[in-house]
Amino acid sequence: MPRVVITHAVVDIERWLKGKAERAKAIEAGSGSNVTDYVAHDGSNNIAVTADVADPAAMQSILGSPSPELTATMEAHGVVPPLTVYIEA
Repeated sequence: MPRVVITHAVVDIERWLKGKAERAKAIEAGSGSNVTDYVAHDGSNNIAVTADVADPAAMQSILGSPSPELTATMEAHGVVPPLTVYIEA
């Protein structure tokens, strides 16, 4: 199963981290597993999320055109677009 890495900025790291369980649930609903969050070592508001994804194209589609529910969740977590998505080669 390919690994996907998603990077973006957030408004506030602590706010973003509080949404960990909700974020993992949303990613797992899009065929992901082993969701892991990362914060930048430099103290900036840049983060990364990795997940194993059964269908990377579907995940890319979901993130490229998020549902209203996903958009609301991202806003609640303080996600700052754009999202950059990397897929394991």
